[in-house]
Amino acid sequence: MAITLLAALTVTTALSAVPAQAHGRGTGAGMGMENCTATACHFDVAPGTYDVRVRLGGDTAASTGITGETRRTLLAETPTGAGEPVTRTFTVNVRSPEGEPTGAEGTPGLDLVVGGAAPALAGIRVTPAAVRHTRQVFLVGDSTVCDQPGDPYSGWGQQLPQYLRKGVSVANYGDSGESTVTYLADPRLFATVQPLIRKGDLVLIQLAHNDKQTDEATYRANLEALVAGVRDQGGRPVLVTPIVRRWFNSDGTLNNNTALLVNGLGVDHPAVTRSVAAAHDVPLIDLTTRTKALVESLGVEGSKALYLYNEKRDNTHTSAYGATAYAALVRDELLAQHLVPERLVR
Repeated sequence: MAITLLAALTVTTALSAVPAQAHGRGTGAGMGMENCTATACHFDVAPGTYDVRVRLGGDTAASTGITGETRRTLLAETPTGAGEPVTRTFTVNVRSPEGEPTGAEGTPGLDLVVGGAAPALAGIRVTPAAVRHTRQVFLVGDSTVCDQPGDPYSGWGQQLPQYLRKGVSVANYGDSGESTVTYLADPRLFATVQPLIRKGDLVLIQLAHNDKQTDEATYRANLEALVAGVRDQGGRPVLVTPIVRRWFNSDGTLNNNTALLVNGLGVDHPAVTRSVAAAHDVPLIDLTTRTKALVESLGVEGSKALYLYNEKRDNTHTSAYGATAYAALVRDELLAQHLVPERLVR
């Protein structure tokens, strides 16, 4: 059931502050709680950027998380004590297609899902974000980054929003199967992202996994073209080296071409990315080094949970657990390099 936004496009929906399983239909503030159930809310809004304020908790202890659109984690599971509700805010990007740019259109408007071990949503308010006060973080990437449409897959970009507060919008334009070549060639990809970039917006670029037949000169030139295209719009490009593949040597290290994204032509993707970043004074998030250290520290068995080894025998794509861990590494770098202000990082 849709909510029609009025005048200032502000919606306030209140739910009874009781555990989710006991939520019923009743009288709420603003547009009325008929627009939310115990487990979901739908707001009939146009594509854009929206601030969301939620009040979590109730008369009994609860634990509530919020996901939205194509399985994005917008708010990590948050425990609340009995009679001790809390308020949390975040900013969400609403677009069409709502997930991968070459994927399904999705559902119009903003859809939020209320989950967690014992979910309790006491209230929610959605307002259009003020453009001049909202920072956009665009993601340019492949299947290891994108908003994956189906369980058990998850890209790290899908998990990044939970680490950012109100005032930062993550617009994930990662797309499965893309290389630097195809991302520049397909009009649904960089040609769509580029006009949306505003002055000061961050654009994180991680492309390598599918550049299996891309020679070094082309790979370098493509990264340079993406950097230049972002800067032409006044944006701030950030190059991100690719996450490792979980491919161990017998000694428990990942020091091999498969794990470290060296393609069949001998092109060392992380090394070229680092070189382009240094040559063009572009901030670098060395996710290859960070994920390599994490995977090796967990070992052959412990690292299986980061990927879809147990489910799919897949050592490239991450589980929600792994994507969340890798998104935290990105968060740490955004903070350490002062790319996002500390007050906006969760």
